[in-house]
Amino acid sequence: MLFNSLDYLVFLPAVVCLYFCCPQRLRWALLLGASYLFYAAWRVEYLVLIITSTLVDYGAGLAMGRSETRRPRRKWLWLSLAVNLGLLFVFKYANFASESARVVSERLGLWIDFPTLQVLLPVGISFYTFQTLSYSIDVYRGDREPERHLGRFAVYVAFFPQLVAGPIERSLRLLPQFGERHSFDWSRLKGGLWLILWGFFKKLVVADQAGLYVDAVYADPDAHGGLAQLAASYLFAFQLYCDFSGYSDIAIGSAQMLGFRLMENFRRPYVAQTVQDFWRRWHVSLSTWFRDYVYVPLGGSRGTTARWAVAIAVVFLASGLWHGANWTFVVWGALHAVYVFCGAATANSRKRFTARLPAAVARCLPFCRAAFVFHLWVFSLIFFRSPSLADALNYLQGIVADGGWSLAVLLAGFSPVEWCAIAVAPLVLTALELWQGDRGWLPFTASRTFAVRLAFGVGLFFVILLLGPMDSQQFIYFQF
Repeated sequence: MLFNSLDYLVFLPAVVCLYFCCPQRLRWALLLGASYLFYAAWRVEYLVLIITSTLVDYGAGLAMGRSETRRPRRKWLWLSLAVNLGLLFVFKYANFASESARVVSERLGLWIDFPTLQVLLPVGISFYTFQTLSYSIDVYRGDREPERHLGRFAVYVAFFPQLVAGPIERSLRLLPQFGERHSFDWSRLKGGLWLILWGFFKKLVVADQAGLYVDAVYADPDAHGGLAQLAASYLFAFQLYCDFSGYSDIAIGSAQMLGFRLMENFRRPYVAQTVQDFWRRWHVSLSTWFRDYVYVPLGGSRGTTARWAVAIAVVFLASGLWHGANWTFVVWGALHAVYVFCGAATANSRKRFTARLPAAVARCLPFCRAAFVFHLWVFSLIFFRSPSLADALNYLQGIVADGGWSLAVLLAGFSPVEWCAIAVAPLVLTALELWQGDRGWLPFTASRTFAVRLAFGVGLFFVILLLGPMDSQQFIYFQF
């Protein structure tokens, strides 16, 4: 079930109403049933995978809780890792591994026909797999007691607002909330509706409209000039951000209407002034997951420089593979590792250089740094968006090749209204987020004047109706 569908606009209010009418002792059952129904609307048979992960990690957690030493707990942790990562490998990476092995064997002169699986990638498997793994690792470390209520644990794994595209919640934060008593709160309901409305604006007006142009250019880059390909690269950066952060806003708002608090997943990433800062702002739930469960155990910044470099490389390569079973994602992850290495190597030189700059020039540095980091991100997204490495290199060649920098070619195929949404909406979004700053929400909604809030809400609603595509477009991160 898509958030941007009529089904969800009926489903969510129904669940909210039933939840607050339901006795406290049965609310977990209502949420579990609603979550399974939400997922089954896409493909009912893949509920078996979620239930399998739930039962394995629930049982492993109880077994680790009964063990007094780490050695027996380690066996149960390995069981959890084997089952969850095994399912993830079979459905997401088996064909990638088979195809890569076939290519290598051909290069060696060996013609081996490696088998492939004809299976559909389960929506959200990367997200709920990492969520359940964090629970098992936390229990193994002794950071939390195992959850003994199977129903509440099952809801934690399958909670519908964040089931298919996050945020990837930790059991220490989300799981206890299913035992809390949530009373109806009108202000909380309004806050959730504001987030949902803003998420729809990001998704329907900015992401989906930008996607019309991005998809057309990437589908046939040779038919478009260098200027069109460059414009599509910038627009994809806004499409990806608004698509994913829009999903997160709708997820957080939906959970908030029910009384649950999900973590913030995006913190204005396009104002980041370093690559490291960017990853503290972009997909925060995944970045902190890799930090706590991969980077820190590998030594992080506590060991030698070589150990730190290995940890950074592993994290970004793993992050690339997490996003998809394709060498384009590996290159995308490797690029960001290189960015971090170069940033660390030049840190002292950049400090000495900026210290000598005149005050008037120094005041422009934050903008220049943010622009530089943004362009590094846009460059990496060409690999992220391209179907293959050959396509990515061909796309880059098309941007820098002579010719094709015609404004007529750039504007071809779209009406003035569509170009208004494609070009103006990202600028409006950027202005609003810069105005928002770190205040946590848009100033319009915090206004004490009812007329201001009403005008903003009604205006946003009609912009969504006028400029949002009528057909429901799947969220980009559903494929991961």
